[in-house]
Amino acid sequence: MSAVLDVMCDKYPELIVCLPDVEKAAELLKQTFHGGGKLLLCGNGGSASDSEHIVGELMKGFRSKRYLSDEARSSFLKQFPDAGDFLADHLQGALPAISLVSHSALITAYANDVSAEMIFAQQVYGYGKRGDTLLGLSTSGNSANVARAIQVAKVQGLHTIGLTGNQGGQMAELCDVTIRVPWELTPDIQERHLPIYHALCIMLEEEFFPS
Repeated sequence: MSAVLDVMCDKYPELIVCLPDVEKAAELLKQTFHGGGKLLLCGNGGSASDSEHIVGELMKGFRSKRYLSDEARSSFLKQFPDAGDFLADHLQGALPAISLVSHSALITAYANDVSAEMIFAQQVYGYGKRGDTLLGLSTSGNSANVARAIQVAKVQGLHTIGLTGNQGGQMAELCDVTIRVPWELTPDIQERHLPIYHALCIMLEEEFFPS
């Protein structure tokens, strides 16, 4: 087991029951990024904020600086001899991730003009490619707009991961991997989602940006 997961379980012993699914999710995400794919994320309320949080940890350095390779630096210098060093010094390695909760004009228009249940599904249809992964967060596992997004993702050939509470809801049946934290109340569930997705982000950073 990863040392990162050891630390997580030391801090949150109740999450030991989630380990097999956390490890499966980590492998799916590694497969996605090694294959040149991206991660799409969605959720409502606090889970929407978690979607944004995860993107922040993947698209820039989390615990490492993620310096550009010599090859990448050379490309910037070749194209922009005067500015190449500045550009290379102020860019970091990124794992491509898009939060579907961020596009307020699109999702409000779609909710008003078409269907609120489909605000994330439409984006999965537009952005998602075979080999990408969709991560849906829902404390109940029954958020209709997240479930619709997962249905579209499966048709599009995306991997699907769910972060839910103890029951898992619809997402337990829909997702390739469902991480169900052993709690029932929304605040308790959300508090345990954070150490799980932090652990996933750290493991991915160690995989793709070793220090």
